[in-house]
Amino acid sequence: MAPALPEGEPAPADGRLPETVRDGADDRGFGIYLHVPFCTVRCGYCDFNTYTATELGGGASQSSYADTALAEIALAREVLADAGLPERAVGTVFVGGGTPTVLPARDLARMLTGVRDAWGLAPDAEVTTEANPDSVTPESLAELAAAGFTRVSFGMQSAVPRVLATLDRTHDPRRIPDVVRWARDAGLAVSLDLIYGTPGESLDDWRASVESALATGVDHISAYALVIEQGTRMAVQVRRGDLPLPEEDDQAAKYELADDLFTAAGLTWYEVSNWARTPADACRHNLAYWRNDDWWGIGPGAHSHVGGTRWWNVKHPRAYADRLSSGVSPAAGRELIEPESAQLERVMLGVRLREGLPLSLLSATARTRVAALVADGLVDGMAALGRGVDVPRVVLTRRGRLLADAVVRDLTD
Repeated sequence: MAPALPEGEPAPADGRLPETVRDGADDRGFGIYLHVPFCTVRCGYCDFNTYTATELGGGASQSSYADTALAEIALAREVLADAGLPERAVGTVFVGGGTPTVLPARDLARMLTGVRDAWGLAPDAEVTTEANPDSVTPESLAELAAAGFTRVSFGMQSAVPRVLATLDRTHDPRRIPDVVRWARDAGLAVSLDLIYGTPGESLDDWRASVESALATGVDHISAYALVIEQGTRMAVQVRRGDLPLPEEDDQAAKYELADDLFTAAGLTWYEVSNWARTPADACRHNLAYWRNDDWWGIGPGAHSHVGGTRWWNVKHPRAYADRLSSGVSPAAGRELIEPESAQLERVMLGVRLREGLPLSLLSATARTRVAALVADGLVDGMAALGRGVDVPRVVLTRRGRLLADAVVRDLTD
């Protein structure tokens, strides 16, 4: 079950934005997120807004999805122009899901062409698609690269078959080196996504997964702790006692092991859950989220943020398609982000980055708490003093990364 949409005020039927979105627009980047809500199999831990063909039933066709997304792209161009925003080329495009590559490569290419025609792509634009290892071929990856995609992020999750089975992942882990090679042969940069803390996963299992990912030579790896969300099939399995609940100490040990192995292989953390070989290998689209740039989310359930206004689309693909075919915005609700909420998000996102958060962006009360965080080994003392950095900053130590939520609470209460 996908999570409920946030509460907020009704969104205008024409999608218009308040005049305030123009403030400071020249200083913000602009990206596009394209949500493809389809999967062949729904994983037991997943609470994303995704659907299998059986769940969708009639009225929400994968074959027509590209046309529906193009309709929202046309709406987005009109809304942004009517808001008086400066014309900005798109710096990053991220196609996520679901499994975007269950659609034919030509459909993903058509959606990217729609983005290019609407706003243009920056000369160095980063264009990423997520993919499952069993949903691509050498030919489909070459077709994506020819269309302008620059990067692919494969959902590897684990190299251990029984761990993949617990996660309901369907690919053969022996396929990972092949798909990485195919993508690179096509000229695409490659990232691998891993999950640690799956019920029943041992430390040796996790080591095998990390070492297997590193053996491919990729330049970017994401490693996320499994979170068992309410409403998912895995949550039911844990509640019934069919699966053990992951322990925090176990997840911490696995994070530290991964960080040691990634670092030894030449990858450096740039965000709590992300490592890259060089700064150029970091995911610029995700960095834009963490730095509070503007983005428009295309697709059912997709969220958007422009100039302090956030909105979200209706969740179901059928309702999404019906609204657009009727000439109505698919936005279900929106909120104007108040200064207090904006400050919380600035701290919450900023401290997760290796570059850290300038102390000047904290409240006076929060700044008085930094010394205690340094003493507790959660924040780098030299960076807090401004040594080795441009300005005094809150930069997490590795222990601080493990307790990032606690650091944020200290700096925002």
